[in-house]
Amino acid sequence: MSHFAKVENGIVTWVIKAEKDFIDEGNVGDPKLWIQTSYNTRRGVHYDPLTNEPDNGIALRGNYAGIGMIYDSTHDVFYNPCPKDRNGIECSSWTISAPDWFWKPPTPIPETGGPYAWDEPTKSWVEKTAT
Repeated sequence: MSHFAKVENGIVTWVIKAEKDFIDEGNVGDPKLWIQTSYNTRRGVHYDPLTNEPDNGIALRGNYAGIGMIYDSTHDVFYNPCPKDRNGIECSSWTISAPDWFWKPPTPIPETGGPYAWDEPTKSWVEKTAT
């Protein structure tokens, strides 16, 4: 069996485990809305299901699809929506691209101190304060 994601308007709305024939026969609606995804793929790497170590398997569509994720038909990949900062503002300064299809901030998180949270208006990492 394989995993399939239902994609509506570029957003994953459902993920199921099924045989391809089940999808193709229209048992869950329009087969064109269903895209195969690999449970063993994340960040552009395929992992052995028994050892959880990278193997030489095909990294299908960047990441395993999850509800709410984006399907980019141009690149044929699944990835998470753009993250939000500590105030709930979308991190529009972050970028995403091959090979891992994982969001990256414009500056790396500091290696000392912390914990840190991203602040989009200043495009910087700020130390979290106790509330």
